[in-house]
Amino acid sequence: MLATLRDIEAPNHHGDLTSHMAEKAAENDIRPTPRKAPSAANEIQQDKQKLHTLMSEQQKQQAGNSTKIGYAVTITNCGSDGDMPFPISEGAAVLSYSIRRASIHGNQGGRYDYELYAIYHPDAEPCAATLRDLGYTLVPRDTPVKVADIKGDFLREKIVNNGCCGEKELIKLEAFSFTQHAVMVILDLDALFLKPMDDIFDLMLHGKALPAEHLQWKDEPLPEEISIIYTIDYAMVNPGRKVKPVQGGFLVLRPNQTVYEEFRHILHQGDYRDKGGWGGLTGKFWGSMTFQGLIPYYYLLLHPGRAVELNRCIYNNMCSNPRAKKRSVNDTKPGQCFTQEEDCEDCRERPVDQLISSHFTVCQKPWMCMRHWKDAINHRLCRALHGEWFLARSEMEQSWGRSGWGNSTGEDREYFHGFCETYGERGYMLIEKPYGKPVEIV
Repeated sequence: MLATLRDIEAPNHHGDLTSHMAEKAAENDIRPTPRKAPSAANEIQQDKQKLHTLMSEQQKQQAGNSTKIGYAVTITNCGSDGDMPFPISEGAAVLSYSIRRASIHGNQGGRYDYELYAIYHPDAEPCAATLRDLGYTLVPRDTPVKVADIKGDFLREKIVNNGCCGEKELIKLEAFSFTQHAVMVILDLDALFLKPMDDIFDLMLHGKALPAEHLQWKDEPLPEEISIIYTIDYAMVNPGRKVKPVQGGFLVLRPNQTVYEEFRHILHQGDYRDKGGWGGLTGKFWGSMTFQGLIPYYYLLLHPGRAVELNRCIYNNMCSNPRAKKRSVNDTKPGQCFTQEEDCEDCRERPVDQLISSHFTVCQKPWMCMRHWKDAINHRLCRALHGEWFLARSEMEQSWGRSGWGNSTGEDREYFHGFCETYGERGYMLIEKPYGKPVEIV
């Protein structure tokens, strides 16, 4: 993934899960009382109690509706995607529409409001400005710790060339400082929401349990206090690795200034070793010096018992091969599971109507106009997801008073909604400005 689309982050409100659970325990503390024959007075009292309970539930629902979830993207520089300037606004526009569609303002039954942020490094100021017209609040941020101030020699010398974006990717950590929100959602610009994430927000804000299928490890108990929810990028390391990278393009977290300062302290100390990674414990992998390595170091090793791992096939589905052998032959899936399970789900087989969100990494970006036409396991879901992205773009443009169709009349017109005149990135038709308004016909 390229520098301009690495991170998308959002601020969130901090729900008090511990006190909520205590209140529920108190409600269930029913003391024994002598049995009495039913009476009209007792029945009236029971009806009053039922009404009080109903009103309480309605108040809770209304409170949920008024909570604004923060969604943030991060932009590290105005780089390029291949030999073309990276179209930041394309991903940002369709992502923002999919968030709105899944919110209280949309038509998918979402119960939460939202606010959009674009956190950008000073090097990205020229291209970040385009997101203002798409409803993002622009937030300039430098890295939490300057490279020159890192004490560890190895990290100080190597971090600028690590992963996609070097030290600039650390601006994702700024999401922890957005304490005006109870929950922060961090996303990459090549993400898409297909359904509301209300189950996640209900868990973070009200302690309501997730459906078991939504968890990667269904038998593990949920923490009493959840600080962060994420997916793991299993395919980035060998199955036997103890610490695996967090997928940096999708996280849900509780903003906390103390946690933010602790991350800054860890970076300042710079205890990342050539042999062993952070603290000599995490190992090394792509992006391990920055966000994708810091998060598992903090939450799995320094502060365990505060994180929840989601089913990567339902949330942030990237159409990844679940097994170590790279190629699938006739839809068979050879090799050891990256998760070290004897049998593991292949996310490429998950029907698109069961997904909450997707992330265009393995499938490549929709604006590259790829057909994914082959009837094979590594193409079918990619084609369906690209189709969903172009459908979202079409719906977005229709909501602006436009036709929702591009000029292409090719054989894949219905699939691309006419927005790909030829195959490949040069055939993609950019979203016309002004955003949010009909296009004047000259």
